[in-house]
Amino acid sequence: MRRIMLLASLLIATTIASYAQKYAFVDTEYILDNIPAFKAAQQQLDQLSAQYQKELESMHAQIEQMYKDFQAESVLLSEDMKRKREDVIVSKEKEYKNLQRKYFGQDGDLFKKRQGLIKPIQDDIYNAVQEIATEGSYAVIFDKSSGMSMLYTNPKFDLSDQVLQKLGYKN
Repeated sequence: MRRIMLLASLLIATTIASYAQKYAFVDTEYILDNIPAFKAAQQQLDQLSAQYQKELESMHAQIEQMYKDFQAESVLLSEDMKRKREDVIVSKEKEYKNLQRKYFGQDGDLFKKRQGLIKPIQDDIYNAVQEIATEGSYAVIFDKSSGMSMLYTNPKFDLSDQVLQKLGYKN
């Protein structure tokens, strides 16, 4: 009878242990902040964005000036001249909107540049997390920086430094 109880206890313990899953979390914001290539890429993107914004602001100021000039001179212009001026202003506004879309749109230049600079870094992080998950037999690894709400996180399960180490960075 004792042998059966011992065997049953061992079987139950083994079953429970096999269902136990390991969970951990990383903070990708923290990881990215500790990767110099990311900071350099972010600075490059900020500079490009500022350059595009400056160009668009200049063009917008030019359009505003054209409109003010048109309003001031409209009483002196014939209907034909008014129409031509309005067409020029409308054309310039369309050009402005197209340029704005080209720079900042969904598939705009800034988005493409960001994809080229940031995506490889994010892919490296993802691959490092995947390796750590496989090596450590983790069932789930959460990212606490992506808006996920956690009431409590035990720092001993934070794998962010391991990800940085796997990528070859030290903190």
